[in-house]
Amino acid sequence: MAGREAMTDTEAPIPKHIWIVAGLSLLWNAIGGLDYVMTQTRNATYLAQFSDEQRAFFEGFPIWAEFFWAIGVWGAIAGSLLLFLRSRNAVYAFAASLIGLAVNSVWQFGLSGVDMAKVFGGVPMVMTALIWLIAIALLLYARRQKAAGVLR
Repeated sequence: MAGREAMTDTEAPIPKHIWIVAGLSLLWNAIGGLDYVMTQTRNATYLAQFSDEQRAFFEGFPIWAEFFWAIGVWGAIAGSLLLFLRSRNAVYAFAASLIGLAVNSVWQFGLSGVDMAKVFGGVPMVMTALIWLIAIALLLYARRQKAAGVLR
């Protein structure tokens, strides 16, 4: 066909689910990106939904925790975009995201000294568990697609 690359013998056919997963993961991870940007820029309208104690928690992040939060968020968004591009680098981006999530989880639930359940209720535990589940699933999905030759 004119204007289209012919599929080589070594290239796997493109499954439709790659586009669905890439789209849903980008939407999901964009929520994390929005939260990160609004929190880091100290957006007054966004932060108005939080109590003074919750805002103090966000403002108390040490620079290294903010760095790993950024790695977690932007690694996940990059991974989603790389899925759209069918790039094998999606695996590395999702792995970096998990490293960021791991370090940030240690900060939030261990080193921060904040009783997350007292300050935020049960939401952080549930959300963090959901984020972990989705992040691991995206990494495993990207690895599987790379092994299948879908990601180049």
